[in-house]
Amino acid sequence: MGAEFGYRGKRLGLPEEGPGSIAGTGRRLAAIFIDWMLCYLVAYALIVNRDVSKVNIWIMVLFFLVSVLTLSTAGATPGKKLLGLRVISLNGRRAGIGQVALRTFLLVLAVPALIWDRDGRGLHDKAVGTVEVRV
Repeated sequence: MGAEFGYRGKRLGLPEEGPGSIAGTGRRLAAIFIDWMLCYLVAYALIVNRDVSKVNIWIMVLFFLVSVLTLSTAGATPGKKLLGLRVISLNGRRAGIGQVALRTFLLVLAVPALIWDRDGRGLHDKAVGTVEVRV
């Protein structure tokens, strides 16, 4: 009944399980939630002085900055680091700042992140040639 494509990540040359394998959806969502909440706390408490009407734009700005800085230097945001994930280029190296900036911009738009391929990669990852893997 349909074609057999193998495990997620097989087409990309990644292992089926363990370090270097494609990160699961639940862990990826949990990592983004952690990062978003950290940005919310910083924006709410330190930037907008507890003015809820101004916090949303600052969350997105902080999320973008934190993601670009941490992914391009360490390969992981605080949430990803906490959950044992990292973002790499398809060649196995750390993603460059251009890749990370475009990936994060598309992630903030949300729609590309909500459409996945059979490997579980969102359009934001496919567009820039990255993949989120387990550490």
